[in-house]
Amino acid sequence: MRERGIRRLGLGAFSGQSRVMANTFGHLYRVTTWGESHGGGVGAVIDGCPPQIPLAEADIQPDLDRRRPGQSKIVTPRKEADRCEILSGVFGGKTLGTPISVWVRNEDARPEAYKEMETMFRPSHADYTYQAKFGIRNWQGGGRTSARETIGRVIGGSVAKKMFGQLAPKLSLTAFVRQVGTITARTPAGAVTFREVESNPVRWPDAKESAEIVRLIERVRSEGDSLGGIVECVVRGCPVGLGEPVFDRLEADLAKAVMSLPASKGFEIGSGFGGVRLRGSEHNDEFYLEGKRVRTRTNRSGGVQGGISNGEDIVFRVAFKPVATIAKVQKTVNVKGKSAELKARGRHDPCVLPRAVPMVEAMTWLVLADHYLRDRAQMGSR
Repeated sequence: MRERGIRRLGLGAFSGQSRVMANTFGHLYRVTTWGESHGGGVGAVIDGCPPQIPLAEADIQPDLDRRRPGQSKIVTPRKEADRCEILSGVFGGKTLGTPISVWVRNEDARPEAYKEMETMFRPSHADYTYQAKFGIRNWQGGGRTSARETIGRVIGGSVAKKMFGQLAPKLSLTAFVRQVGTITARTPAGAVTFREVESNPVRWPDAKESAEIVRLIERVRSEGDSLGGIVECVVRGCPVGLGEPVFDRLEADLAKAVMSLPASKGFEIGSGFGGVRLRGSEHNDEFYLEGKRVRTRTNRSGGVQGGISNGEDIVFRVAFKPVATIAKVQKTVNVKGKSAELKARGRHDPCVLPRAVPMVEAMTWLVLADHYLRDRAQMGSR
């Protein structure tokens, strides 16, 4: 009966057909993530990290702690320590140049809380599209579509950051929450510091303003609803020359990286969409010499010109939709092709923004690491 209902929706028409899923990101610095939200664990395999980079679990754990659930009262209460364990690729405290495998055990999985989702498609989730494409899905918390999958990305980003500590120590980056709902932070990107961002649970660039955002998130959660917003990222000390012309432009790969994150819905770099209000004479970044270094007086290009980094700060923004799982009753369709009503179960973030910050940072590190190694392979040490 259920199969006939699924077929009426156009689902699983070729159930015997071989399907594949892309779970690997990058060219020379490659990260493959694995695991499901309520399975035994999640993790990543990193291939392409150079040898003799000092690396230990203690280097990765701080970023996982920033991403983990239960870290404050405005995120999901799921209690996971998210302790990582390096399984391969490191010996004597240094990378071997071989695949690095790291995993995190799921300790507070409650798949029974999602039993209702076995037969119903959650509005704005991937339930329907996964079922339509693969003919099968893990309905326990969303499986691979869960934000828990991003643990592997954060692991890969932490390793990349450690690599840059050896190969390009002047390179750094900081992401922060620029906007929640209709409230926008006024702090300029260039003035944002990691310490200030991490001093409050929202990861707002001005800790004095963060209490207002906390109250907003708590109020919306009490109403059974959710909020979206914008995460901004600034990369400092990026070498000139990262990025490839045409298809693998640096901003194109950054866009792909952050738009692959759960709940992401928009990307802009530099002046972004606001730049369309300016004329070319107003928008152009004039060049000048600072000693022997070519600089720009403004940075509307966002640190990237012609798809290649120009040495200025790389500044971009990512829009995240309101969390799809809410406590309000919503109309939907079940797997039999009939109308239904659904009230969400489980533990969820009322606003994904605070935990999205380390995810955006991780994906940025992955892109920079890949392009850095590609640049060295093509151009040498310059």
